[in-house]
Amino acid sequence: MRLLLIEDNDRLSGLLGRLLADAGFAVDTATTAADASAALAVMDYDLILLDLGLPDGDGTEILADLRRAGGQALVLVATARADLVDRIHTLNAGADDYLIKPFSPDELLARVRALLRRRGAAAADVLTFANIVFDTQALSLTVAGAPVELARREQNVLTALLRQPGKVLRREALERAIYSFDDAEVTPNAIEAAVSRLRRRLEAAGASATITAMRGVGYLLGARPP
Repeated sequence: MRLLLIEDNDRLSGLLGRLLADAGFAVDTATTAADASAALAVMDYDLILLDLGLPDGDGTEILADLRRAGGQALVLVATARADLVDRIHTLNAGADDYLIKPFSPDELLARVRALLRRRGAAAADVLTFANIVFDTQALSLTVAGAPVELARREQNVLTALLRQPGKVLRREALERAIYSFDDAEVTPNAIEAAVSRLRRRLEAAGASATITAMRGVGYLLGARPP
């Protein structure tokens, strides 16, 4: 799942970005309306976390532009504006939920996940294939009932593959799913390295699932014959 965090407070943006990344989301950040518009022009997001008070504009303008353009991303507004009129206006303008600052990090994550479930983007919190079971909320993997530790990037790769078993997941889609714009660790071979590490961990754990590289296209999650 790819999220856009629009928040002009650098400290809060950093805290929320880490919170969402640790929960398994790929997160891009914007601190101005201009940055947000630029990101939305080149990327489709599953969900946008939107502050209303931005230094160069109002978040409601971003929301209105998104909906006028036919954008279907879920929008969770997180703002200090607690007035009922503001809430009603923003929800009527196309926001999917409205959260008043200050808020609990646990509540924010719960609302993000609830919105994604409602839309069907998350489909399920627990993904299964062959003898693999991956809980996307607890970020826990079991293979044939035994726990297996994964690094965060490997968790993101596995999540993306488990959402499309038996289908070729294009490399570009995998990159969008696991990297943010400001990910300093991205290299030309980063995807291959992450997939290779994940494949080795699954094989060592006795997984009956396989990850096949489709040269020049992407990756396919399949199963070994019984």
